[in-house]
Amino acid sequence: MAHTIQDIKKLRDMTGAGMMKAKEALENSDGDMDKAVIYLREKGDASAAKKSDREARAGLIEAYVHGGRIATMVEINCETDFVAMTDDFKTFARDIAMHVAAANPEYLNPESVPAEIVERERSIYAKEVEDKPAEILDKIVDGKLAKFYESVCLTNQRFIKDPDITIDKLTKELIVKLGENIVIRRYVRFELGQL
Repeated sequence: MAHTIQDIKKLRDMTGAGMMKAKEALENSDGDMDKAVIYLREKGDASAAKKSDREARAGLIEAYVHGGRIATMVEINCETDFVAMTDDFKTFARDIAMHVAAANPEYLNPESVPAEIVERERSIYAKEVEDKPAEILDKIVDGKLAKFYESVCLTNQRFIKDPDITIDKLTKELIVKLGENIVIRRYVRFELGQL
């Protein structure tokens, strides 16, 4: 199916993909715009994974204060100062700072959850489902643990501005768009009257 320059432009506007990537996506999806978006997102995940081992030491620290009662600071890293100064990167940093204020994550990612907490949660979930068949027990416990991570880990939480995506997915989309590795390095959250 033939596609026009307008189709390519529309797909670029929808996804932020480059012209050649948008054209490739339309060709691989027979001009179907929805399939092209899915194609680009799948390719984007692979592209983001390739960039994840590149060193990210540039970036910025963003602060956010909500009503004088909650304040957050986040450190977001990228590979170059050039990318750190883009509007997309600054908006991302601001969004993450606001998300931390609203969602109050306890940990950055699943890897930062202490082993004893993970084991405690695992044993609780195992007791809850001990009457289930042995062959599905581990899958159920793993599913409950994934839900736990979604509630307490920043990278696994649903983005407050778009609950259809996680913070991890939002980060990967920005990596694809800007072409550099991007890392949420750390954050801190203060709430008036709380220690």
